[in-house]
Amino acid sequence: MRSTPTADSAFYHPDTEHIAHNRRGFWIAALIELVGLLVFVGLFNLLLDRIGDGLDGWLLIFLGLLMSLVPAVLWLGFFYRMDRLEPEPKQKLIGVFILGALVTGAVAVPLLEGFFAIDTWLYDSFASQLIGGILLVGFVEEAVVYLVVRYGIYADPEFDERVDGVIYAIAAGLGLATVLNFKYVLDHGGVDLGIGSVRVVVTALAHASFAAILGYFIGQTRFEKTPPLYLPAGLALAALLNGIFFLLEDRMTSAGLSVNPWNGLLLALVVTAICLSAVFWLVNRSNEETLRVAALQRRTDDALALTNPPTPNIPIRHLPVPESGTDSADNEKGEG
Repeated sequence: MRSTPTADSAFYHPDTEHIAHNRRGFWIAALIELVGLLVFVGLFNLLLDRIGDGLDGWLLIFLGLLMSLVPAVLWLGFFYRMDRLEPEPKQKLIGVFILGALVTGAVAVPLLEGFFAIDTWLYDSFASQLIGGILLVGFVEEAVVYLVVRYGIYADPEFDERVDGVIYAIAAGLGLATVLNFKYVLDHGGVDLGIGSVRVVVTALAHASFAAILGYFIGQTRFEKTPPLYLPAGLALAALLNGIFFLLEDRMTSAGLSVNPWNGLLLALVVTAICLSAVFWLVNRSNEETLRVAALQRRTDDALALTNPPTPNIPIRHLPVPESGTDSADNEKGEG
């Protein structure tokens, strides 16, 4: 769906060249993040696979909670290392991450597990897991990402590039994923560090991917004139991917009484690669379109300036006006 630039906005609206700036460092950081998470999983499953054997209780819970923070910490670290020329303000990016975590813990989790009681019926059948996973879990979780970005950073002058929608949405999505991983660790009284590291990474990659897609729609809406259903369609797409992914992940990792988390990790890597590649292509295409329209407008303005040169500002010379006293004297002399 194509959209055209507009200057009508209630928010700060920078020039088109700035809006369409390509943040090369962001995409490199995302790629390095994937590699870093794979190293993290390999570390706990190959080198430190026995570290949790003698641990139990609060220490195992503490290590599980620390592991849950690793994806967000790695992403923030890599992003700032690779985006040094024009980084987002640290406090704002971290603030969006924290806000995403707070809204998830205060609203999304109580709503899904308390009000809708999804644990009592969601996994009863394939149909309930698919429909409930999309229409309920998917929409509630992706709504958290949207609301955090929309009311947390959307109107801020720092949100001044199209790709910022993706950047801040991923930060909110990682906040969401971190709380979900926290909850998993606490509900199970700690986790096996090997399997736990895989689950932490799968949850983080999945929610970061869906958030990136929603973030593209948010960025487009922020700087382009889009149809009324454009942003709701982006939210619906993210919710659809959310529900389908976790349905497939549950089916691929569980086989009878055995659990194979590596299938879920493979699925998460494939989905992340596809989602980020699609978002990268869409952002670049939109940026190129914005720059093309801006260049065409400049050429049009230059042509109009040449064909209609401005009228020179020639001062108008006025004849001197005689003073009133002189006129009266002359009139009296003429009459005499």
